[in-house]
Amino acid sequence: MKAGAAFSADWLALREPFDAAARAASAPLLQALRARAPASGPWRVMDLGCGTGANLRWLAPRLGGAQQWLVIDHDESLLARWDHQPGFAPSDAGRLRWQGAGFSAEVLRRQTDLARGFAALPWAAAQLVTASALLDLVGEAWLRALVAHASGARATLFFALSVDGRHAWSPRDPHDAAVDTLFAAHQRRDKGLGPALGAQAVPMLARLLRERGYRVRLARSDWRVAAPHDPDGALQRALIEGLARAAQEQDPAQAPLVRGWRERRLAQVARGRLRVGHLDLLAWPAR
Repeated sequence: MKAGAAFSADWLALREPFDAAARAASAPLLQALRARAPASGPWRVMDLGCGTGANLRWLAPRLGGAQQWLVIDHDESLLARWDHQPGFAPSDAGRLRWQGAGFSAEVLRRQTDLARGFAALPWAAAQLVTASALLDLVGEAWLRALVAHASGARATLFFALSVDGRHAWSPRDPHDAAVDTLFAAHQRRDKGLGPALGAQAVPMLARLLRERGYRVRLARSDWRVAAPHDPDGALQRALIEGLARAAQEQDPAQAPLVRGWRERRLAQVARGRLRVGHLDLLAWPAR
């Protein structure tokens, strides 16, 4: 993605344990994914918008065997953090190596703008194209280009943790729906990859892939934000602040309503619960 959709390393670290817990719910997709393993040689994986590497850290041990990852992000500072990840060791030609029980991953980092540099990526070499928490940021043209490149390479696709628009709060607030509507409109702004599809990204990708002869499977991977998983309420507070900020930017005239919602939500963090809807998508060529 472009710099306009940058995410801080602190935010990525805050969400990683919730991402990992949520992805456990879509574990049945993994069995189908592992069945697509290459008959010989390592998995060749391309990770789009890789950030600090949470997707690789979750997926590589579960894929198993030898793997070659090309990890791509526009943010050089996030890519530099991979040097300090526990267990990652320098390899040849600037690569990193990460290995554990039953797997060994060779990692090549590339700084690339996913708007301007997308077509030039080495699609023909990719057997698996993956990303985490990326799809809702992209537009239709970008999604169509992804399908064209990936299907041309007959690559498998595994996209995790794409929001589907569901926010289930407990206890409820009379203005939850109003804030959600404003946030959803803000989410569809252009993040650098075209007018963002938000919650419609996964249904559109599934349709486009089926039109190309792909088999598609979906599974829920919802965040469950509450104690004991969020003991100090850090993620819940971050989400409340983010939703309120986006809602006010979307319609400043609604600022009094949003401020009241934010104050009530923050006051309820200790006993509040939130379920954020996500979908994981796995797709592979039918023939």
